[in-house]
Parts: sequence; structure tokens; C-alpha cells
Amino acid sequence: MRKITIATRGSKLALWQANHISDLLREEYPGIDVQLLKIKTKGDKILDVPLAKVGGKGLFVKEIEEALLDERADLAVHSMKDVPTELPDGLEVGVIPPREAETDTLLSVKYDSLKDLPAGAVVGTSSLRRQSQILALRDDLKIESLRGNLDTRVRKLLDGEFDAIVVATAGLNRLKLSAPKSEILGPPTFLPAVAQGALGIEYRIEDTEIQDILKFIHDETTARQVRAERGFLTGLDGGCQVPIAAWSQLEGDQVKLTGFVADIDGSSPIRMEKSGPAEDAWNIGLALADEVLAAGAKEILDRVYDKC
Repeated sequence: MRKITIATRGSKLALWQANHISDLLREEYPGIDVQLLKIKTKGDKILDVPLAKVGGKGLFVKEIEEALLDERADLAVHSMKDVPTELPDGLEVGVIPPREAETDTLLSVKYDSLKDLPAGAVVGTSSLRRQSQILALRDDLKIESLRGNLDTRVRKLLDGEFDAIVVATAGLNRLKLSAPKSEILGPPTFLPAVAQGALGIEYRIEDTEIQDILKFIHDETTARQVRAERGFLTGLDGGCQVPIAAWSQLEGDQVKLTGFVADIDGSSPIRMEKSGPAEDAWNIGLALADEVLAAGAKEILDRVYDKC
């Protein structure tokens, strides 16, 4: 059995994800040699600027993909919400493990829920999607940029820098992080980022051996959800730093996709749904994006990009 090197970011969450896949490989193939290659990405280096102002797609994957292409690594484990929909030539994300929770969670030291926050309370988030939906529900709150690894963001809350923060539930579950007060923010009222809670394993297309090794990890139900949501994102030509949300549900052999676009301040929300055969998930996402654009999303996204 060959030695396998997994490229990963160095954050606690990224390492948890890489070690999770490493553990699955060791369990499936006793005696296999799996090593981690830690890589610092552009998104990890620039921490004093809001994500939306850093610019560009692939802030958390570009340097990792370079390690795949020059064969320093055999595979990479990503949070799928960080992965651009256009990949470098020669690479693919062809293995999707079962999805964790796709929701967000509001954490606080003093307040039980979003509605319990007092007017003017400071809420931390690095996401324009979260900001937009929070302000649509509570336009009397103050949103401040919150950067850093997940454990760092939770520590800033506990140190009193924010009245509340909003982060992905999946990361909290994986790292077993919490705060004295919390509330799940999820569908249908609060929609997640595209592919939130899902992992993706990226590798070189030519490496058929690694693809065979990884096949047992793949979950087609999650993969179809991810395809629908990423199809929607592709149709909007959006990245993970814009106020776009998507949520897909599988009902038998059908996929139901909800897409959302709004201005940064939560105004002009556009929310639409589309259903169809799950095997056609990607095209359903593209078709819903066309409908959302026709309903005014292009003008909204143009305004957002101008502000960024």
C-alpha cells in the first residue's frame, strides 16, 4: 500500500478534518502510511481585512492545490464552502463524505437567541451572507468583522469582544466548542452557505489509484446536495464572500433547492425554489440561478462587488 500525503491548512478545524479522513483510511486499510502536509493559504495569512475585501476566489485552497499539482501531496481535504466552482486543470473534487449539520449557530455569553439581543448589540461574523440575513431579521444590530480560526473566534466572544457571534454549526460540532448561550440558525428562516457542513476530497484526475482507495468514503446523497448548491453558485458567478445562500433537500429521487440573494444590509431579498430529478442536480442549480438573476439578483450582486 502506497504512502499517502494529505495537504491541509493548519487550523484546528482543518486538521480535525484531515485527521478524520486519515482515520477512515487507516481503519479501512490497516497498516497504511498516511501523513499530513500543513500549508498556510492566503486566507490564513491576511487576518486584519474582512474576507470580502481580500478579493479573489480560492482564498483557502490555492496553495493547497499547488501542492497537489506538483505532487507534494496526493489529496486534500477541504470545507466545500471554501472551494471555488472552477478547479485548476488536472484536479477534481470527486469524493464527498457524509454531510455534517448545514446550519449556523449564534453563540453568546449573556443572550439566549437572536431576538433576545438588545438593540445596538455587537454581532461578529466574517460572512456577508450571515450579515445580510441577520440584518434582515434585526436591522437594529451592529455587525462587526470577525476573522480568525474558529477557536479564535469563540475565544474573542468569551473574552467579551462581542455580544454574540455567528459561526457554522458543523465546525462547533467537530471541535466540540460551545458558549454559555446558543441558538441554531437554520432553514427555512436562515439559509446556509453553499455546501456548508460538507467536506470534499480533491486529487489529481490522473491518479486513478488514489481514487479507488477513496471510493468507500463517498456519500452520493451529500454529493447531489452539493452539486445542486454549487450549480446555483456557478450560475451566479459568485464566491463564498458574497451574500448568496443555498439549501438543498433530497426527497426520494428528487432534489428541492432553495436559493437566496440579498444586499449586504439585508434589503432587496430574493428567495426562490426549484425542484427536479436528483441526478440532474447541477443543472437544477444553474436553472435556479438564471431565475434568480432574472428577478433582480444581478443588480444586487453588482452593488455588492462595487462595495467590496
